[in-house]
Amino acid sequence: MEVERDNMYEVPCISIAADSTLRIAAAGTIWGLTSGPYNARKLGLTGLSKASYVVKSAGSSGLQCGIFAGIYSTTHCGIQKYRGKKDMLNASISGAVTGAVFAARSRSWIKVFGMAALVASITTAAEFSTAT
Repeated sequence: MEVERDNMYEVPCISIAADSTLRIAAAGTIWGLTSGPYNARKLGLTGLSKASYVVKSAGSSGLQCGIFAGIYSTTHCGIQKYRGKKDMLNASISGAVTGAVFAARSRSWIKVFGMAALVASITTAAEFSTAT
């Protein structure tokens, strides 16, 4: 009976993924809006071309951050449900998957493995620092 009660109050993975995707996409958009004018000034853009650059920068940053958060949170939740454990290994695996997916566009195995290791180590450290 206790197991059923725990499952009843568990948040679905799709809700976690949607929430984290929207939150981090908003943060990425804000980052693009704040870094866009600086980069546009470095490129010597003014007027309408500067405004267009800032909007594109905000959209691109928001999209990339949102996709990153969506992949990470979906894999993290799925692995956690599959393994039935809440530990640092879930963060390591999902970080490696997310890093590999993002680096796959480069089509370089060295970059894929490097990014997978980097993101896995960062997410594991973040999970370790919040573990109780």
